[in-house]
Amino acid sequence: MKRVVTVIAVLALAGVAAAAILSERGTSRGFGPDSTHVIARGDLLVSVTEQGTLESSNNTEIKCKVRGDSNVIIWVIESGTIVEAGDELLRLETLLIEEEINERTKFAHLADSQVARSQADVARATIAISEYLEGRFISEMATIQKNLAIGKSSVLSAKNRLKHARMMARSEYASELEVEEKEFAVAQAELSMELTQTRIDILEKFTKKEELATLNGALNVARATHEANTERAYADHERLNRAKEELQYCVIKAARGGMVIYPTGKDWSNAPEIEEGSTVHKNQILLLMPDLSKMQVKVGIHESIIDRIQPGLSARVTMPGRSIEGDISYVAAVTKPAGWWTGNVVKYDTIVELPEVEGLKPGMTVEVEVVMARHKDVLLVPTTAVLETAKGYVCWVKQGDKTIRQPLKLGDSSDMFIQVEAGLTEGDEVVLDPLANVEEAQTEAAKSVSSGGLRRPDGDEPEFDPAPPDSD
Repeated sequence: MKRVVTVIAVLALAGVAAAAILSERGTSRGFGPDSTHVIARGDLLVSVTEQGTLESSNNTEIKCKVRGDSNVIIWVIESGTIVEAGDELLRLETLLIEEEINERTKFAHLADSQVARSQADVARATIAISEYLEGRFISEMATIQKNLAIGKSSVLSAKNRLKHARMMARSEYASELEVEEKEFAVAQAELSMELTQTRIDILEKFTKKEELATLNGALNVARATHEANTERAYADHERLNRAKEELQYCVIKAARGGMVIYPTGKDWSNAPEIEEGSTVHKNQILLLMPDLSKMQVKVGIHESIIDRIQPGLSARVTMPGRSIEGDISYVAAVTKPAGWWTGNVVKYDTIVELPEVEGLKPGMTVEVEVVMARHKDVLLVPTTAVLETAKGYVCWVKQGDKTIRQPLKLGDSSDMFIQVEAGLTEGDEVVLDPLANVEEAQTEAAKSVSSGGLRRPDGDEPEFDPAPPDSD
């Protein structure tokens, strides 16, 4: 009934002014041959017509692969051009990338030199450990062990001389002083030998471990520095390779043949986003290559009737020179934000899927008629014969020279006709445009406006009373 209320309310509001003018002339004018309509049964097609745009349901997206959000387009192919595989489609400014390549090349060379230097440091630190274990340590140990052997020999010699001195002293050929001297020499030789043994123990237990810890630490430092330099060099080379790769992305060529179009711009944008001189960002869709064998229409359906639009409904798509039958395949669950660019009208995106037809091109504006309902063999009354009042929907039936006010119970409606559920019978003759032809209708409209408008404040459908009210 929302459609009925809207149509009738517009007619009623338009007729209030006409009522004021006609009231000055006196009674209603006589009915001409086109002022009445005979009620009959027929088929009622309930539909909504909107403007839509042709598009492909299967688009190959060509995106920007260059980093940043200030990549400038210096040339782009014209939208709608048919291209072959390998044809150039778009070029981006390359000056900044070329400068980055030069800078990254310098950093990569410096990183390579640091890697070579640190690699040599690792080799030297590794050799230093082998040089100590197999060289200096063995040499020092051999020297001390030689000294130990000499010490042992000295102790043995001193002990022999002491033994001889004691034997000579017993025969009184040597004095006690000489014996004491020999005893002191033995003690001195033994202390020297013990000192040499201690040096061997220190070398094995402490000096070797300390030196190895120092050398291994230096090796670990050299390895860590080399790994850091290697990672830095890898990162610098990756940045350089990425810059070189992005330089290739600045020239975009077609991977296959077909039509090339620009992506649809924002609703509030007055200019295309893809044009020479405009800036684009990474992953932004630059161009589309639509599959022309899979076409569809995107259309916006007003929020007042969106509940009646469901997938599977049939739709007729009309364009210059042809009409195509399609089916609704998708209805958006959430509307796009309304704004000045939409006239603050809330609409839901709806997709009409089309069969494969030659000659369809994306971007074409078409007219879409969505069939919401088909009613067979129902009683129909013209929308121009019905008036909405605060008490309900009414019309005026011509009976002889009189017009009788008749309340109505209405059903579904189209732009031209409304289904009558009660209040009229087949063959009744109703007055068209009652605001212009019936004085009582003019009075009803004036009362409705003065009492709060043509619609009930609660929004419910007025109760139907088949009996006409008593005349005043």
